[in-house]
Amino acid sequence: MNKYFVLLLTAFLCVANAHARKGYDRDIKTSLFVPKGSWMGGVSFSYMELAGDNYEFLILDNMNGEGYTFKVSPYAGYFFKDNMAAGMRLNYNRTYADLGNIDINLGDDLNFDISSYKYLEHEYTIAGFLRTYMGLGNSKVFGFFNEVRLTYGYGQGKTLSGTTPDVKGIYQTSHRLQIGAAPGLTAFVTNNMAVEVAINIVGLDFKWADQVTNQVEHGSYRKSSANFKINIFSISLGICTYF
Repeated sequence: MNKYFVLLLTAFLCVANAHARKGYDRDIKTSLFVPKGSWMGGVSFSYMELAGDNYEFLILDNMNGEGYTFKVSPYAGYFFKDNMAAGMRLNYNRTYADLGNIDINLGDDLNFDISSYKYLEHEYTIAGFLRTYMGLGNSKVFGFFNEVRLTYGYGQGKTLSGTTPDVKGIYQTSHRLQIGAAPGLTAFVTNNMAVEVAINIVGLDFKWADQVTNQVEHGSYRKSSANFKINIFSISLGICTYF
């Protein structure tokens, strides 16, 4: 079996090499959008808020609560090649949820109630990125970009559920490693300033978390995933300066 595998792999590499030498020209011409030697610096941000008052949806009844997610991310980079930059990005992410009440109705004898639930999490991340640009046709104002990121994050969170005297508190610390991409659009509003719209696409995501419940019980979990699905809730707006 090993011999057959080696022969098959060799044949595949020979065919790939033959096609590469053929060099099919697609007549794609790249224009100069950002020149080599330039610096870039900016900040992107996103915000999402949810609120419910006696809301009903499918099996969920009497939903009352509120929550939000806030993200801000300053970054800087250097163009070591025309239309191509490398840099660093910092990120702060805050998530809060206050669930007053939710009734789950699964039938006549299957009714559940969730109430007095609060969740708060802070996450700090640092990422190295490689960004490439392509102008929209011959335009010097509008263009596309794609940013590939390697991200490490550290987070702290706490959960409170129940009412006095049966309050349950969980404290959690987490570590995250991500490899992903963020394609987007950019538009120059002046010679040196542009606005950006980007959407995060996480390729590989690894997370480790440790929990302490009521300062007595300890627990942990690990999660890993590979996902290239676009999430419209990850859209972020940004302002970038080039100099």
